[in-house]
Amino acid sequence: MEEKQQKAAGAAGLFGAAAPFLLGLVIALAFGWWLFPGLLFSEKQQPVAFSHKTHLEDAGQSCADCHFLREDGSFSGLPPTEACASCHSSAIGESRAELDYVENYVERGKEVPWLVHQKQPDNVFFSHAAHSQAFCATCHVEFDPEDEENKPDALCSVCHLPVEELDKQVAYRENRLTGYSKTTMKMARCESCHANPNHLGATNSNNACYTCHK
Repeated sequence: MEEKQQKAAGAAGLFGAAAPFLLGLVIALAFGWWLFPGLLFSEKQQPVAFSHKTHLEDAGQSCADCHFLREDGSFSGLPPTEACASCHSSAIGESRAELDYVENYVERGKEVPWLVHQKQPDNVFFSHAAHSQAFCATCHVEFDPEDEENKPDALCSVCHLPVEELDKQVAYRENRLTGYSKTTMKMARCESCHANPNHLGATNSNNACYTCHK
């Protein structure tokens, strides 16, 4: 009987000694999983309310009307105010957001300081031309760009959010330490293709550092 009591007392003592450690572990996990991300990232809204869905479905535009490769191979990712003014020289609808855009940007000839979800460091080089569907076959040797049945669906959404389906903008979450967006694509995402010889057919894409870092 005494032996059992001694074992029970020893177990209780052991648990008591471990309790601070277990409590600290729970607190650390809660801080790391829930509290720290909330402290690390600040949520911001875009300076202008914009609906991709409205422009695609109601206005009959296509993605290429605003996002396209220029003749020199550079990419027009953010349309200038001048391009938008061709339709919005004055407010078309009755929304306060559109009226604010016309008054604050179109009439003043100012560019919108958009918050870019895929903002990259200055030492990272990315070519939309090299990653467009027209040039897939330059890296993916078994990929036929003329084969309509086997084309990758929604190529842009491999890296970008499917904004064409959204009526409202996605909140921009900025890292308070680095100043970059939470959704900025990391190197591991790039290597999922560059370092994978079997992605979309055998690939000869270069995985050397200087390919992306200049």
